[in-house]
Amino acid sequence: MNNIFSSLNSFTHFLIKNVVKPGDSVVDATAGNGNDTLLLASLVGENGKVYAFDIQECALNNTYNLLAENKLLDRVTLIKTGHENMLKYIQKKVKAVMFNLGYLPKGDHKIITLPETTTISIRQALELLEAGGLITIMVYSGHQGGIKEKEAVLELVSNLDKKCWDILQWSFLNRRETAPQLIVIHRRGG
Repeated sequence: MNNIFSSLNSFTHFLIKNVVKPGDSVVDATAGNGNDTLLLASLVGENGKVYAFDIQECALNNTYNLLAENKLLDRVTLIKTGHENMLKYIQKKVKAVMFNLGYLPKGDHKIITLPETTTISIRQALELLEAGGLITIMVYSGHQGGIKEKEAVLELVSNLDKKCWDILQWSFLNRRETAPQLIVIHRRGG
C-alpha cells in the first residue's frame, strides 16, 4: 500500500488497474513518453483497444518504441493530433481516459496543453465514458499557463451533475499550490 502514496502517478495507476479489464477500450489523451499507454495496453489484453493521442512526433515515437519493446503495439492506435479531436477517432464507449496535462517531460517545455483544448477534450471524454468508467487528469500547473488550465479544469468538473458523476481531487496539502494534483471522474452506474 505504501507504493501508491509515493507519487500521484502511482495512485493513478492503482485506480486504473482496478477499473480496466481485458477487452476494454481506453484512451491515453496525452501519450507523452508512453508510460500510461503501456499500462493501458497491458490491461486491455489481446481483445482490447488503446487509443493514444499526442501532437508531438517525438512523443508518439517514444510511445511506439516502448510498446514495441514490450510487444504490445497490436493493441494500440497512435494518433498524431490534439486530444480535442477524440470524437473524430473514437465512436464507441470507453472504460477509461487518462490525461497528463502540462508539457512532455524531457521535451520542448514551450509545447503545453491549453485550457481551451483540454476542456473540449474532457467534455468529449465524458461523452465517451461508459458507466463505471474513470477519467484521470494529472494536473501539472507549475509552467506558464498551468494555473489557468488548472482553474478551467476545476471549474468544468466541479459543475458536473452529482447524480451522474463522482469527482475526486487528490493533492498534497503540504506542498506548493503548483504541485501536481490528480482529478478523478467516475461515471456512476457501473
